[in-house]
Amino acid sequence: MLTQADLKRIRALQQKKFRAETKRFLVQGRKVVEELLGSAWQTEMILASQEGAAFIQQAATTRKVPVHVLPEHELDRVGTFEKGNELVAIAVIPDQPKFRAPAGNELVLALDGIADPRNMGGLLRIADWFGVRQVICSQDCMEVYNPKCVQSTMGSLFRVQVRYARLYDELPQCVAAGASLYFADMGGAPVFDVELKRPAVLVLGSESHGLSEAVRGLAEATVVSIPRLGKAESLNVAMAAAALCTEFARQGRK
Repeated sequence: MLTQADLKRIRALQQKKFRAETKRFLVQGRKVVEELLGSAWQTEMILASQEGAAFIQQAATTRKVPVHVLPEHELDRVGTFEKGNELVAIAVIPDQPKFRAPAGNELVLALDGIADPRNMGGLLRIADWFGVRQVICSQDCMEVYNPKCVQSTMGSLFRVQVRYARLYDELPQCVAAGASLYFADMGGAPVFDVELKRPAVLVLGSESHGLSEAVRGLAEATVVSIPRLGKAESLNVAMAAAALCTEFARQGRK
């Protein structure tokens, strides 16, 4: 049985400080909890309503993860959804992966100062969609274990390797290992006119400020843009990533 002290510790995982201290985070909802249990990530326990427990019991039993049935009001205090907190899993944050330069036909995404959790989650989904297995984030990027970010990934978090690092240190290492470097910027050459060579790193900047000065100062990059045919002022970073990754995929099939 879980005590009130246990539930208080779990509620604290809504805050970044306690996630960092305990190396635990919340995973919520049927789809994402099911994805978690289908992955290699460690799950400590699941808190559930009666219906939620019935839905997840077989997968939880297979993984030997305990399921605790709680009343609705307790689940609402633990979960972060406005309603429908029927499944809340406590997952273990894995150790940060070591640096690995892209090789072969690989495409890596590098994210510079992404602040919005839903954009960050969307970027991981886009990476997953296009088969990008490694995402490098600047140290001021949104934390991927933020509950809104976790939910926005819809399970892609468990398939894409995320590393936080100083981009101005690691991007030159990627280039030195033979990778081509591409910056996404509205002032760049139309991506349809650029021969995209792999292995490659595509760098996308923050929603408000674009690429940081430290990253812009790297001289080895080709700057690419998405041609604007209409009158929209801009695309958000997830939209831009999807468009650019589509062109990488198209050229990769030639």
